[in-house]
Amino acid sequence: MKVQVRGKNIQVTPALRDYVEKRLGKLDRFLENMGEAIATLVVEGETHKIEVTIPINGMILRGEEATEEMYSAVDNVVEKMERQIERYKGKINRRDNRGIADLGVVVEDMEDETPQVIKTKRFAIKPMALDEAIMQMNLLGHDFFVFSNAETEQTNVIYKRKDGNYGLIEPEF
Repeated sequence: MKVQVRGKNIQVTPALRDYVEKRLGKLDRFLENMGEAIATLVVEGETHKIEVTIPINGMILRGEEATEEMYSAVDNVVEKMERQIERYKGKINRRDNRGIADLGVVVEDMEDETPQVIKTKRFAIKPMALDEAIMQMNLLGHDFFVFSNAETEQTNVIYKRKDGNYGLIEPEF
């Protein structure tokens, strides 16, 4: 697997680049035909964060970890990505054993349960402005809110980010 290492507010040394490439390269043993991994190293004050994105078979695996030391953040994100890959393989294994060879997945026995949809909610979507959607989401105490954007007349999702700001998901046709 090819690994692209980028830095924000940090000088990516050859030793750090080699460490990230070596650790992320070990994920190859879990899945074949992995695309290019993109690792972004970020320093914000005393926090060292790594964000890893790996496209695989039309899906995106993403992991993010933050610690006080970059090398431990790299180790933690690799462990997180390994768990994601295990879940991904388990879902594919349970869905269709015949299709696994086509996806290039190395099969291992997985015994965990697939999460089930246990509740369905239905609600009327009324057109509203972005500010009104944020207010409605906060009033409900939710982390996200689905609404019809009055400006674009499309269904959008507003969500609360870990940094306290908001994100907006707009469909692209």
